[in-house]
Amino acid sequence: MSHSFDTLKSLVQQLPLTVLEEHADEQMLIVEAPTSGIHNLVLDCEDDILVIEQVIAKLAQPDADCLRTLLQINRETVHGALCLDESGRTLIFRDTLQLENIDLNELEGSINALSLMLAEHADQLITYARQGGDVA
Repeated sequence: MSHSFDTLKSLVQQLPLTVLEEHADEQMLIVEAPTSGIHNLVLDCEDDILVIEQVIAKLAQPDADCLRTLLQINRETVHGALCLDESGRTLIFRDTLQLENIDLNELEGSINALSLMLAEHADQLITYARQGGDVA
């Protein structure tokens, strides 16, 4: 197990998160904080980068208006961004942080940015998710 993964686990224990799964061999945690809208948030140590990802929703065929709105939401998001997977139909929140000097404030800020974005744009995100038939 790497020092970075140990540091990540220590930081997660200081936050109001529940560890759902730990994959030490992959240096990955899956956490939740349901009251903050955090469900199956993946914290993945990849070399010197922490990749933070949460699936938000499956989308129907996103049209230009949907994509424009998602880009506008990105502009307001403090940390991280909304993105689409390779299929262009799964909406994901993603952020990356340097593991070398990661601290509690930085990790907490990224997770809080996700929670805030979900709260501020819940109605629109739920509408898009319902059109796609699957709310994550």
